[in-house]
Amino acid sequence: MFIPGYRHPDREDPPSPVIQALRAAHERGARLAAISTGAFALAATGLLDGRRATTHWHYTRALAARHPLVRVDENVLFVDEGAVLTSAGAASGIDLCLHLVRRDHGVGLSNHVARRLVAAPYRSGGQAQYVPRSVPEPLGEVFATTREWALARLEDRLTLGDLARHANVSPRTFSRRFVEDTGYTPMQWVLRARVDLARELLERSDLGVEQIAALVGLGTGANLRLHFHRILGTSPTEYRHTFVQPGE
Repeated sequence: MFIPGYRHPDREDPPSPVIQALRAAHERGARLAAISTGAFALAATGLLDGRRATTHWHYTRALAARHPLVRVDENVLFVDEGAVLTSAGAASGIDLCLHLVRRDHGVGLSNHVARRLVAAPYRSGGQAQYVPRSVPEPLGEVFATTREWALARLEDRLTLGDLARHANVSPRTFSRRFVEDTGYTPMQWVLRARVDLARELLERSDLGVEQIAALVGLGTGANLRLHFHRILGTSPTEYRHTFVQPGE
């Protein structure tokens, strides 16, 4: 169930019937996802007490003041607390929705939906809501090109130096600007891109773990299993069983 944002959430709590309906939905087992200032309505139910949450940066202090038991994080795009989720502004609501599609149905479908939306297929929930200082537009375009270049070469040995040379900037500048743009260091991003590609191959092919590890640049099945578990909390085999239906 999605809870949309609304105006002036810092002035008064939502009507009692709304709060009761949200609590009843939670008790039925529904997952509640608040977009932007919808976090205030979710917080009014008490379901965010003791949990991390976020909202639009303009209202984070108001949310913390109005609901002091909520652990408000103003520096993220969205927060997944399992049965309750919150996002920052409307655009990061799309990131949250894609996160849910990815979590429930796999990275392949999530990427397909992102393409249909003309949206970034993956932005980290931990990415800052806004860049603290401006990034020149030409540099952003260069970095987008470099990311595309890297995605086509994940099976190769990619280093920070390789990426920086392609972007035609120093490694130090590349690292700093890359973190601002994506929320990850360059090599963290490459690792997650490799794991994402492995996820898609597990979903859409019958290749073995060793073959997939080589194709995505992680070398060995053991290395793939290690990073897969660290990032996703599961094994490649368990992941494949989850997303590949019997008879496919």
